[in-house]
Amino acid sequence: MTRIVAGTAGGRRLRTPPGTGTRPTSERVREALFSRLEHLGVLADASVLDLYAGSGALGLEAASRGAGRVVLVDAARRVASVAERNVRELGLGSAVRVLGDRVERVLLDGTDPGGAGDRFDLVLLDPPYDLAEQVLADVLQLLVTHRWLAPDALVVVERSTRSPEPVWPGGLRALHPRRYGETTLWFAEVPEPGDTA
Repeated sequence: MTRIVAGTAGGRRLRTPPGTGTRPTSERVREALFSRLEHLGVLADASVLDLYAGSGALGLEAASRGAGRVVLVDAARRVASVAERNVRELGLGSAVRVLGDRVERVLLDGTDPGGAGDRFDLVLLDPPYDLAEQVLADVLQLLVTHRWLAPDALVVVERSTRSPEPVWPGGLRALHPRRYGETTLWFAEVPEPGDTA
């Protein structure tokens, strides 16, 4: 069973796409991730982009905990429809939009898929563990080159502990990762102008 951990929809169950090979982020990992994000002051009224969203567990957790707007992107139409149903059933429709499209196509389009015209404060990426490292590197590069990131944005990538650190493009600075069993969360931030550390 997958459920929202905390916030306005805390404890509510999420539907997961049957037989699609999606791998929802475990409750333990989501709790740890969002505790860290709240500690960093990232969530309140944030604009959140959830790529490879699956059921929407990460983005919906962000919305439940106070994000101002959330865009969920997943290429599989059947999976995106489950995310849409979760949005409706949780009553988060005014804050969350679901796009059933390829991540690369959305990022290359260059227009804000949330319709607000501004950049994202937080980007969550939970791609399939078998996604090629070069594909992930290309997606991270698109976030930077197509100006999806707010000046103080944080990027979080969930990968298997057996996967190497993502190849961070110029314009993102790696932070300390966190490991939870078979899962590693990799963090990067947009450095302040002139910050070369």
